[in-house]
Amino acid sequence: MESINQTSSISEFILLGLSSRPEDQMPLFILFFIIYLVTITGNLLIILAIHSDPRLQTPMYFFLSVLSFTDICFTTTVVPRMLVNFLSENTITYAGCLTQMYFIYALGNTDSFLLAVMAFDRYVAICDPFHYVTTMSHHRCVLLVAFSCSFTHVHSLLHTLLLNRLTFCDSNIIHHFLCDLSPLLKLSCSSTLVNEIVIMTEGSIVTVTPFLFITFSYMRILITVLKIPSAAGQRKAFSTCGSHLTLVTLFYGSIFYVYLQPVSTYTVHDHIATIVYTVLTSMLNPFIYSLRNKDLKQGLRKLMGKRNSQAAPS
Repeated sequence: MESINQTSSISEFILLGLSSRPEDQMPLFILFFIIYLVTITGNLLIILAIHSDPRLQTPMYFFLSVLSFTDICFTTTVVPRMLVNFLSENTITYAGCLTQMYFIYALGNTDSFLLAVMAFDRYVAICDPFHYVTTMSHHRCVLLVAFSCSFTHVHSLLHTLLLNRLTFCDSNIIHHFLCDLSPLLKLSCSSTLVNEIVIMTEGSIVTVTPFLFITFSYMRILITVLKIPSAAGQRKAFSTCGSHLTLVTLFYGSIFYVYLQPVSTYTVHDHIATIVYTVLTSMLNPFIYSLRNKDLKQGLRKLMGKRNSQAAPS
């Protein structure tokens, strides 16, 4: 840890959080504690339902189970730290801050790439159904997930190392509830030009590319579906994409609002958008997919039925 602190005379940061008023801390703690419990429980149920039901052993649900696991890790990176800050000192060590930032970017971008992979899965299923089994083989699905996870960790490591070379010698107050890149760059008393160039080039490419891939996939899906002669066939095809599109809209809408702007324009108004993609999207994911998906609802009922039968006395 000492090597990490060599570039900075600051040993810890102060996270101002969502509110500075003492009377707000307990209500906020209760709210985010409930959100965290719902997120963990909902995503765990999705994972268990998928792995316990043979009918759900398909690429789409495999990707969904990985997404749910990533969401659990993503939320755990953010919310427990918030809960501690609501009830006690809102300080975080220099090393702890960089560690949190690393995992936020690694897991957040993993979510992004997984959403692109899921869009590709829907594209193959609708536009090239006869080759779906060979195109989306288990081996290829595992490779897509492995790439989504490994590449995003390299991306996050790049930004973390570039941030670690900066000097922080004045204020240590972060106007945020988590350690994000833009507020940290504002605190640096050394030049952040390299960081900002990398953010606007490499960072933008990593953020926008999956979204463009999703957009292209759904354009092709739309063209294919509109060629289906029956309205029932069109509705069936669109129904398999509705949940995914809802999640994409929530996730990318908030991310673009926060990150596709210059560092100098970053304000506290971005807190709500940050909460959407770091906390709310992960919580809503199980509800969005289970409410709109008959197979997954049946899998959840089957899972709960097993639990009830095991809990019942003989």
